[in-house]
Amino acid sequence: MGLGSMYRRNIKNNVFIKLILLFSFMTIVTIITFSLLMYRSMSETVINRELDNQKKAMENVNSYFENKYDSAHAILQGVYRDGQLSAGVSYFLQHPFQEYIRHNLDQYIRNSDNVLTSGLQYFKNVMDDDMDISNLILYSTDQQLMYVYNPLISMKQISTNAVHSYIPDAMALEGGNFTLPSPWIRRAIDQWDTRLYSIRLQINDRQTLKNIGQMAVYYNADNIWRALASDKANLKGTILVVSSEGGVLFDSSGSYYGKPFPYMNQMDKFESSVLSESTYLTKLSQNKGGIVVIGMIPKEQMADAYQGVRNTILTISLICIFVAILIPSLFVIRFARRTNEIIRFTRKVKKGDLTARIQDPREDELGQISTSFNDMLDDLNLYIDRVYKAEIKQKHTELAALQARINPHFLYNTLEVIRMRAISQGAQDVGEMIYSLSALFRTFVQQKTIYLLKDELEACRLYLELFRIRYKDKFSYEIECDLMLGGKQVLQMSLQPIIENYIVHGLRTDRTDNRIHIRALSSANGIHVRIEDNGHGITSERLEEIRLAISPNAPEGESFGLRSVNERLKLLYGDEYGIELESQPEVGTIVNVWLPDLEDREDRHV
Repeated sequence: MGLGSMYRRNIKNNVFIKLILLFSFMTIVTIITFSLLMYRSMSETVINRELDNQKKAMENVNSYFENKYDSAHAILQGVYRDGQLSAGVSYFLQHPFQEYIRHNLDQYIRNSDNVLTSGLQYFKNVMDDDMDISNLILYSTDQQLMYVYNPLISMKQISTNAVHSYIPDAMALEGGNFTLPSPWIRRAIDQWDTRLYSIRLQINDRQTLKNIGQMAVYYNADNIWRALASDKANLKGTILVVSSEGGVLFDSSGSYYGKPFPYMNQMDKFESSVLSESTYLTKLSQNKGGIVVIGMIPKEQMADAYQGVRNTILTISLICIFVAILIPSLFVIRFARRTNEIIRFTRKVKKGDLTARIQDPREDELGQISTSFNDMLDDLNLYIDRVYKAEIKQKHTELAALQARINPHFLYNTLEVIRMRAISQGAQDVGEMIYSLSALFRTFVQQKTIYLLKDELEACRLYLELFRIRYKDKFSYEIECDLMLGGKQVLQMSLQPIIENYIVHGLRTDRTDNRIHIRALSSANGIHVRIEDNGHGITSERLEEIRLAISPNAPEGESFGLRSVNERLKLLYGDEYGIELESQPEVGTIVNVWLPDLEDREDRHV
């Protein structure tokens, strides 16, 4: 079997498969489109959330540096606010250390309160109060000496002669911003920790405002993590703090310490929350301290953040597609199975099996189709029983009549010759009988499209007239019919067999008052023809036998005429029509014939 024939049989000519495929395609496209939109929306939400978390952490880092900037300036402000301390620091930076010690002792002795604020102790206290300070350095411009404080020793004096060192040149540069520690100072104080950043401030004489030295404060960058304690768990990417020269003051990843920031020249091109080719980059500039806080999240790491969202959406989408296709497909398959069952039964009926019935008790559309199909078959069978069988019996009756008149014209001509001969010889009654017989035969032979009640009554009259002439004064008849009923359509030979049955079985030749009365009346269900005679009558046992013999579906036998009329009427028009018999022995018989009112009926053609 080729692909073309398989396609025609399973898809092209199968409307249910087309419905399933069309619905599946629409469902998959809709769910995928919706999932992509949802994925894009939720991924952007995750990205914005991670960027917001990073920006919040950057703001905390920035606030931390602002505090350190303010703390460094607060150290000198504390010196300038205290006149005695300011004078001591000025003397300390402008004289040799031994002279400062002697001067400090003289001041202590002269002070009546014996309270003297030492500049050396002040800076020691400052360092002890701030755990983030790794080193505090005082530089004397005149003496070219550095006084170094660290947590391990109170103070260390280091000579920085310009002949042997570049420290004086470095200290002469303008300060005030956060920078990396000078490598010359690192060498001088033997401090090689790369996780340090510094701020250097000028120290001026309070009286003359002359620059007398420098103060450099080295902060440990690891302590910045205290500012990120609440953000560390949710932090993605890297946070960098870069000085104006490009030095890395803080690196949350630890990979940029000791190296210049490689993208410093490009920083001016970026704005806040700018997306680069491979990295989400956020910049937060701060004028205080001259630092730039940078947040970087690689796209791969950001993708990991919303990978769970992607997997969840993918899983839900697959489940939705599966359910959305499976349930309608099961319903359509069930619907198709019921439809194929209906088709199978229609094919059985097409082959002639009119007893086939669809067993589908449901009340939906297919159930209604099945019920209607079954009802149609019932009506069809009833129609066949009424019309087809009645027509067959009518044909049999007509055939029986035709068998008695092989050549009607020859028969008419022959009867006419006999009639004329009888009249010429004075047999007037014989001529009348032959005329009535000839007219009766003409009635039987003529095939009318519409056969009326008056036609049937006329046939009865002609038949009775024959026997009236024969029996002369021993027999009489009477026919009554409403004028409006004469034009009603009736079944041919529906009354004549009953009249004939009376002549054969009911007429009494020993009496001179034989009489039959035919009366046609209107009734609620149609036409009521009452045929009453005063003949022999019928015993109750025989009457019951006749009633059984003329009932529908009774085996053929005696009472053929009555049974034929009764069966044809019931088959064609229903059980409420037909013949009813009443009789008393030696009194007479009454035959009630119930006919339909067919003037306005659609089945006139029967």
